[in-house]
Amino acid sequence: MSDDSDLQALTSPEATAPCSDAAPALPEGWLRVDALDIEAQGIARRPDGKVVFIEGALPGEIVSASVHRKKNNWEAATLTAIHRESSQRVRPACPHFGLHTGACGGCKMQHLHPAAQVAVKQRVLEDNLWHLGKVRAETLLRPIEGPAWGYRYRARLAVRYVHRKGEVLIGFHERKSRYIADMRSCSVLPAQVSALLVPLRALIGSMDARETCPQIELACGDAVTALVLRHLEPLSEDDAARLRAFALQHDVQWWLQPKGPDSVHLLDEGGPELAYRLPEFGITMPFKPTDFTQVNPHINRVLVSRALRLLAAQPHERVIDWFCGLGNFTLPLATQAREVLGIEGSAALVERAQQNFERNSQNPGVIPSLCATKFVARNLFEMTPQMLVADGSADKWLVDPPREGAFALVKALAELHQSRMGAEGAAPLPAAAQGWEPPQRIVYVSCNPATLARDAGLLVHQAGYRCTAAGVVNMFPHTAHVESVAVFERAAATV
Repeated sequence: MSDDSDLQALTSPEATAPCSDAAPALPEGWLRVDALDIEAQGIARRPDGKVVFIEGALPGEIVSASVHRKKNNWEAATLTAIHRESSQRVRPACPHFGLHTGACGGCKMQHLHPAAQVAVKQRVLEDNLWHLGKVRAETLLRPIEGPAWGYRYRARLAVRYVHRKGEVLIGFHERKSRYIADMRSCSVLPAQVSALLVPLRALIGSMDARETCPQIELACGDAVTALVLRHLEPLSEDDAARLRAFALQHDVQWWLQPKGPDSVHLLDEGGPELAYRLPEFGITMPFKPTDFTQVNPHINRVLVSRALRLLAAQPHERVIDWFCGLGNFTLPLATQAREVLGIEGSAALVERAQQNFERNSQNPGVIPSLCATKFVARNLFEMTPQMLVADGSADKWLVDPPREGAFALVKALAELHQSRMGAEGAAPLPAAAQGWEPPQRIVYVSCNPATLARDAGLLVHQAGYRCTAAGVVNMFPHTAHVESVAVFERAAATV
């Protein structure tokens, strides 16, 4: 867990399932695992009721564990022996996964069957909605699932030259450590990228700048594998030549990052374009390797289609896409609605989204042609009712915020609703809001069930909406990351 308060919250009766009173007594020191927490740790209780979080244990198992941290009402431990194994336990596909010293910390759930992982994440979503937002979805959506391996098209790989070994390490950090795991393959990276880990180690080790290149960022498009080399000093001509030779041999595209993200540029101009497609809509999305795009393109294609079906934008409707980024949802929406407004906090992404719109507007493969679409840069974490009204009424919203959620946005919506209802203590309705109407339907795509639950509570209890559906999106198999989608309808409206 991230801190003491999180652990204390999980020890509450609402967050954990107690052992059955009818369960037989266990030998001293053995523990019966009843549940899994959001960090993929098994949850057990001692006979006195004290909660034990056990890394590596699964629900239904009887285990022994070594305690490495104690508090008044909980303990943190690591699995040492399994006396009764879960039927959902599987053999991890990656040799670098596990509880051993030096194990990679990139995945936490490879020992659990992928279908069971999805079930755990669905439970996390439902529990967060109820315990944090006091909201229950009227319908549970079927989980969105895809390939369990080779799915990670975006990754940030740490790089370090180790003097005492005289070699370079490249990969994710070790479990609970700042050190880099000694990885020679990675099962969640695409196979062609996993096969590059050892050659990349040799490449960096041969460079003059081997001690001043701390990171390689991976960004795969449909036809291009881009590698962004972070370097803290200018590269020599010999190093640039080494990078070019590697690119030719391994069919990759090098980008260089001498300073911040804005400094990223191609090693050599020209070459194929880094882009991904949304074939159902005929959309092509060029992007820079440091732009935000979804880690899992297989799931992203399904997610875009699912979100648009749930939103069901009609040819006569105006739609707002909040936190629109590159236009991942905006451009497909523009094939369905009368008018679309995309709003994003990053001016650079707004510019990229506008460029993508203009490019796809000229693409005869986009059917039907894109409707009137506008992009605006605005700080969405400082939204007010007045700002919300100024953007005009929309029939429907799509909301896709970062982990922080969309609190300011939904709070502004709730305040307008409370003002219109004349609720006690509510501010007067702004004059400009007299003719403004809230959206009939909101589809909220979330990468953090806690902030989704918080925002859902506002929408349902203060903004006049029902949560008609919710479900998980397994964007990150084998990790504890929970992505989800939820649908909200105005309470007076029918589904």
